[in-house]
Amino acid sequence: MDEYVSSGTFWFTLAVINAGLAEQKNRSRWIWFLVSILLGPIATVLIVVWRAPEPVAPSLAHRGGSRYRT
Repeated sequence: MDEYVSSGTFWFTLAVINAGLAEQKNRSRWIWFLVSILLGPIATVLIVVWRAPEPVAPSLAHRGGSRYRT
């Protein structure tokens, strides 16, 4: 029984750490937390190896401006 508790604690802790890593790389914290619960250390490798997505400039439509330049 103790073996299951310690491995479950490790898995959960790893998922929390992965969520933090994902947020630092501009990825969804909750999605990567859930992926980490399922994949564990494989998710850690994916987060570390994949590049962070390029930031997208917000469009003027979201700021109440015109979509067309004058």
